[in-house]
Amino acid sequence: MQIIDVERFAADGFAKVEAVVARQVADAARDLLWQQIGLSPGEPSGWREPVVWASDMTGAGPFGEIMNSPRLHAAYDAVAGPGGWLPRGSLGMIPIRFPRLPPADDRGWHIDLNTQRPDGTWGTSARSQTMLLLILLSEVGPDDAPTRVRAGSHRDAFAVLGEEALAHTEAGPLVEAASRERPVVHATGEPGDVYLLHPYTVHAADEHRGTRPRFMSQGPVLLKRPVTGQGDSLLDRALR
Repeated sequence: MQIIDVERFAADGFAKVEAVVARQVADAARDLLWQQIGLSPGEPSGWREPVVWASDMTGAGPFGEIMNSPRLHAAYDAVAGPGGWLPRGSLGMIPIRFPRLPPADDRGWHIDLNTQRPDGTWGTSARSQTMLLLILLSEVGPDDAPTRVRAGSHRDAFAVLGEEALAHTEAGPLVEAASRERPVVHATGEPGDVYLLHPYTVHAADEHRGTRPRFMSQGPVLLKRPVTGQGDSLLDRALR
């Protein structure tokens, strides 16, 4: 049985992989993040910011179980090709979005920085060296600030980008305008579910309209070969 629907990924530019780890593993990771930020799920009076950033930079404990999941690695193989990606040991940055607060001004449509320049800085180009990984660490329903995804937008964004690595402020308006007519899908699911996004899939944060804080990591998976539409991987074939 295929870990993802290959044809659907090629058409939509993303795939959901359910339960890369048991729910209790994601729950344990979330408990550690509550400790890290010094807040409590039982004391909403302390939730005063719409977004609080946490991180996992070590891959210890439940974080490592998630990142080393055979099911997750099989999903990488399916889209980047066996051996086409570099292992990622930690979840990286984790935005925690809180309900009942004015939303943060960070909900613009974009694709992530994907190309390292010779000086070590990063920009956005049509030679992506990364794909995007979203890991749900809490229940995420339609009202719980799910990431919004423009289905099929990977082809639109690729068409308007060139080989020059643009700044985020330059690339964002380009890909937003190019993908404006695409339908929007929400990245909902259960703790332990994962979304793999094609590097050119246009996406955005959403306002939190629910009642429970949303925990989700977002980070790049480095690729061994740039995604240019010329290779044999699913990432390349999805652009043709």
